[in-house]
Amino acid sequence: MAQLKLEKRGHTALITMSNPPANTWTAETLTQLRDAVKSLDADKNIYALVITGEGEKFFSAGADLKLFADGDKAVASDMSRIFGEAFETLSAFRGVSIAAINGYAMGGGLEVALACDIRIAEQQAQMALPEAKVGLLPCAGGTQNLAWLVGEGWAKRMILCGERIGAEKAQQIGLVEEVVATGMALESALAMAEKVAEQSPSAVSACKALIQKGRSGTMQSALPLERELFVGLFDTKDQVEGVQAFLEKRKANWVNG
Repeated sequence: MAQLKLEKRGHTALITMSNPPANTWTAETLTQLRDAVKSLDADKNIYALVITGEGEKFFSAGADLKLFADGDKAVASDMSRIFGEAFETLSAFRGVSIAAINGYAMGGGLEVALACDIRIAEQQAQMALPEAKVGLLPCAGGTQNLAWLVGEGWAKRMILCGERIGAEKAQQIGLVEEVVATGMALESALAMAEKVAEQSPSAVSACKALIQKGRSGTMQSALPLERELFVGLFDTKDQVEGVQAFLEKRKANWVNG
């Protein structure tokens, strides 16, 4: 049965896509993802989220194309909406989301990684947005998020020319931030999540919002907001704790507020 597995390890949540053999998305698992991220957003003890695929071969192969075999527009409309809701909710997660790409990330499988803040890929991983090869297009943020990360040229090579790339090339063009040995993506992602827990979660949330504002706004509009959010942090207990911990040369005890 297709499902998402959710674990909590300290301040980190781990979501594992589990739908053998290729961890494809279904309406059910997309809804589970959307609801899980909303729940994690409300959990003040969670600062980071790691997403990976079950097994050794696939991170996720995206949607099951059998869903679209009969050309039903109602099904297409429903699935595109559910995909969008799930991945946009993930992108808006207040903490740091990390994709641990442990194998093939194709179509909607790559799009879920693109919706994350950081991507770590194993050396054997392969990535593509091959929807145009079957008469479709990436409808869960792929055309926008890929172009933002790698630039218009490489986005067009991958989407318009159907080019599949390996982990090394993905790192070279800025699609992933780190390449690790086979079997090490999850461990590396969890280690990075531990680094997130050392930061003030209140400050991280504000910083993330500012960084992502650059995708839709101008620098002129972001700079005043940057100053506003800086001052707003002085309403949080974390600001006082962070400065005091530094001055007292001890580890900060965050309360996420």
